[in-house]
Amino acid sequence: MKNLLAFIFGGLFSVGLIFSGMSNPEKVLSFLDIFGSWDASLAFVMMGAIAVAFIPFQLAVRKSTPKTIDGYPINLPKNKQIDSKLIVGSLLFGIGWGIAGICPAPAFTLIGLGHYESLYFILAMLAGVWLHHKIMRVN
Repeated sequence: MKNLLAFIFGGLFSVGLIFSGMSNPEKVLSFLDIFGSWDASLAFVMMGAIAVAFIPFQLAVRKSTPKTIDGYPINLPKNKQIDSKLIVGSLLFGIGWGIAGICPAPAFTLIGLGHYESLYFILAMLAGVWLHHKIMRVN
């Protein structure tokens, strides 16, 4: 049942990415081009996502042992410190997003839509994850 719900909600998320334009690299790059032909429509998509997620996230972080509706534990990050690893990781994510016009979830949505060029992005992303694990010795 858990996998079926994950599949359904993952599919719903993908449909939302398609309808909102988040899976369209040209639209994302237009959103990031604030000094050119800026398209602010994705800001409204982001505000909508924040509005939907705000209350559940607040409920989760206020509990000592947060759980999903099904009772599965939610493992939230314990580190609340802004350090160089967070800043460098954020910069790398932003640079990758700016170059490609896609981030991880829309990249997989694009494959489902037949845009196999996003495989280049996914392979680069996986190489970055692998490199991070090798450098940081993360298990």
